[in-house]
Amino acid sequence: MSPRGRPLCTAILALVTLGLSLSACGGDEGGAPTLNWYVFDEPGGSFTNAAKNCSTDSYDIKVQVLPADADQQREQLVRRLAAGDTSIDLIGMDVIWTAEFAGAEWILPLEGKAAEAATKGKLEAAVESATYEDEVYGVPFTSNTQLLWYRKDLVKTPPTTWDEMLDMSAKLEQEGKPHLIQTQGQRYEGLTVLFNTVLASSGGSILNDDATKVSLEEEPTRTALEVLSKYARSDAAPDTLSTSIEDDNRLSFEAGESAFMLNYPFVYPSAEANAPEVFKNLGWAMFPRVTADEPAHVTLGGVNIGVGAMSKHPDEAFEAAACLAGEDNQVYAATNGGLPPTIESLYSDDTVRETYPFADELVATFKEATLRPQTPLYNDVSLAVSGTLHPLEDIDPEADVDKLRDAVTRALNGEGLL
Repeated sequence: MSPRGRPLCTAILALVTLGLSLSACGGDEGGAPTLNWYVFDEPGGSFTNAAKNCSTDSYDIKVQVLPADADQQREQLVRRLAAGDTSIDLIGMDVIWTAEFAGAEWILPLEGKAAEAATKGKLEAAVESATYEDEVYGVPFTSNTQLLWYRKDLVKTPPTTWDEMLDMSAKLEQEGKPHLIQTQGQRYEGLTVLFNTVLASSGGSILNDDATKVSLEEEPTRTALEVLSKYARSDAAPDTLSTSIEDDNRLSFEAGESAFMLNYPFVYPSAEANAPEVFKNLGWAMFPRVTADEPAHVTLGGVNIGVGAMSKHPDEAFEAAACLAGEDNQVYAATNGGLPPTIESLYSDDTVRETYPFADELVATFKEATLRPQTPLYNDVSLAVSGTLHPLEDIDPEADVDKLRDAVTRALNGEGLL
C-alpha cells in the first residue's frame, strides 16, 4: 500500500490511540486545499487566531489539536509521521523535537530565502533550536525560559546564586515565615530541564558539541549534582518535590506557602488572576547562578513550526509557516497566551512590555540560554537523565557521575530503555 495513498490515511485514523479528528484526512478536490496544523491547544487561542489570520483564498489552515502534555504530543505525532501520514502539513514542534524529526526525515528543511526569512531578527538560541546539521527545519514561533520568582514582602533583594537562595530560605524558616523554594522534581522532562540548566551553569554538558557522545565531565557534573542534592535535602525543598511539576509549583506559590519559585512566565498572569495578595508582592530576577562569577545558562523552551515531509502541499505549507510565526501573531501569542516571542525586537514593543514587565530579564536569559542535546535520540537521553536523578534527595554526587554517564551511554546505544 502506498504511503501516500488515502487507504493508509483511513487506516491510521482507525487507531483509537491517536484520538485525532477525522477531518485531518478530508479531501480538497475542487477547491483550495486545507493545511492541517498539528499543535497543542493553547487556552488563550493564540494558535487558532494565527491560523485564522493566515488562511487565504489559496488555502485554509485548520488546527488539529494535540494534547497539552508534550510527551503525549510527541507520541501521537511520531506514530503518524512514521506511518507516512500525508495529512500532516504543519507541526507545532517542541524545540527538542528538531533533531529527531529531521533525522528521521519527517520534516522538510527550509532553503534559500525561506530559511533566511525564518531566522532573520530571531533570538539566536531560538534559531539554534530549529537547526539540525546546519540546516533550518522550523520557523521559530514562540520561546520560553525560566526566571526566579520571589516574594518582595519576604525578600528585599533577590538572591543571585543557589547558595544565597538557600541561606535566605533558612533565615526565613528561622523567622517562622514562608521559606520554600519551588521547582520541578517529578520524574519527567522538567527534571531533565532542571539538571541541564544547573549542569550548563556549572560549565558542563550532557553530550559533546555534535551530540554524538556522552560528555558529563567529572567536575561540572559533580558540582551540578551537589547543588541539586543540597537543595533537595534542605528544608527549603517541599515535601512534594519528587512529584512536583510546573503547575504544582505555581499553586503552592499562589497559596502563599513559598518564598521562591523557579518557573516560566505563565505564573505572572496566573498570580494576577488567582492570587492578588501574592501578586502585589511578586518579584522576579534572573535564574540563580551556581557560582557568582558565571551567569546561569537556563534551558530554552518554545515552539517551532515545521513542514511535514509527506505533505501534499509543501509550498503552501512553507508560506503558511512564515505567516503563522509573523510579528502580529507573536504579539498575540505573547499577550494572550503567555508565550514569549522569538522576534527579538518585540521585547521593545510597548504592548509586549506591558504584558511582560520582566522583558529585559527574559532577553538577558535568552542571550545566555542553553539547549538540550540536539540528538535524534533525545527522548531516550532525557529518560535516562530523569530516571537516574529521581528522586533528587537520593542523589549521591560522587557515585552518580558515573551512574549518570553509564545511563546516558546506554541511551545513545539504544540499550535498556522502552
